[in-house]
Amino acid sequence: MTTTTLTPAEMADRTGVSLDTLRYYESEGLLNDVARADNGHRRYSEDDVLWVEVLRCLRDTGMTIDQLRHYCSLGAVGPSTKPQRLEILQQHRALVEQQIAERRRALDLIDHKISYYSGEDQ
Repeated sequence: MTTTTLTPAEMADRTGVSLDTLRYYESEGLLNDVARADNGHRRYSEDDVLWVEVLRCLRDTGMTIDQLRHYCSLGAVGPSTKPQRLEILQQHRALVEQQIAERRRALDLIDHKISYYSGEDQ
């Protein structure tokens, strides 16, 4: 069975993050144990792709690098930290829900102004 791996450029294309971001994730301990080809070049697995997608999702929704570091460090400890990781994700989910509610209120206001300017509100 052959395992497909991705070069850094392929990984960047696949995940939508830059090469610099991939290197940054590694330097910050957020992306660990990246395989190397015989020539020493990085080779990313499908698991790495999924993990980068998780990191990107959490970053895009406001999780700080410090929080990500903590979350990743707990993951590195192993299954005994599942309750702590669950709590982190539940707290983050609540924050994202709050952000969504704030965006909905903003969208309602924008829609109101659009109605006003288009003469629908007169």
